Amino acid sequence: MSISVQNISKRYKNVQALQNISFEVNEGELFGLIGPDGAGKTTLFRLLTTLLVPNEGNATVAEFDILKNVKEIRNSVGYMPGKFSLYQDLTIAENLEFFATIFGTTVEENYDLIEDIYVQIEPFKNRRAGALSGGMKQKLALCCALIHKPKVLFLDEPTTGVDPVSRKEFWEMLKRLKQKGITILVSTPYMDEAALCDRIALIQEGKILKIDSPENIVNSYENVIYEVKSDTMYQLIEDLKMFPSSYSVYAFGEFVHYTYKDESFQIENLMNYLTEKRHQNIVIQKAKTTIEDVFMDL
Repeated sequence: MSISVQNISKRYKNVQALQNISFEVNEGELFGLIGPDGAGKTTLFRLLTTLLVPNEGNATVAEFDILKNVKEIRNSVGYMPGKFSLYQDLTIAENLEFFATIFGTTVEENYDLIEDIYVQIEPFKNRRAGALSGGMKQKLALCCALIHKPKVLFLDEPTTGVDPVSRKEFWEMLKRLKQKGITILVSTPYMDEAALCDRIALIQEGKILKIDSPENIVNSYENVIYEVKSDTMYQLIEDLKMFPSSYSVYAFGEFVHYTYKDESFQIENLMNYLTEKRHQNIVIQKAKTTIEDVFMDL
């Protein structure tokens, strides 16, 4: 087992950041921690990388205890925090050389591990890190986290604030890294990225709501979801909440996702109700269930 977390809790004064968290990550697995800002993702990453100490519970990373084997864990993991934390006044090449030296290795020794990523930024290797775009900073940070050949890679919201093309490229890079046997634990607030993981844990307010493969989580959802749209979307949400059969109502892109709790529900009745409420250009159609729908339900 690459990561094992047992009943971890963490408090900051009066704030309970994590509550009795337990899960395991298999060796070579791409495991996602999915949840909104403030859910406890960063706190958990800092605990597992020995930057914080839990109030209760314990964990092992690469078979090392987070309380007893701090030095061994730091030599065995790569950590890419949410905020770009490399040296802004050093160039790409200088940052990479510095981090290799810190871990007692060289860029040449482990170049095969970062080659796919580094070739994309190598033409700019003499540019200072502070002058790089978001996508290039992301690639450089990943190279620096990998240069000592870690057993486990922690990526805390690595694609936040990055353009869609760079996000797609980044996840393709993670799949290639996984093939090299590196265990990857990645956190993200983006539900669409959850589907790219082997397994995911849905986390909210410091508690894990569900752990399974993305496919199993979606398939476990039993309610029928309808996409509803009209010319007045805000009023549509309010009116749907007042409809007698309503179970859940929330905005979802250009639609409102609506589920019902009464088996006698019929689309015609909802259409008539919305028409009476003076909505125009009404669209009601079945929606495909997503991980976000399951998360909202939980």
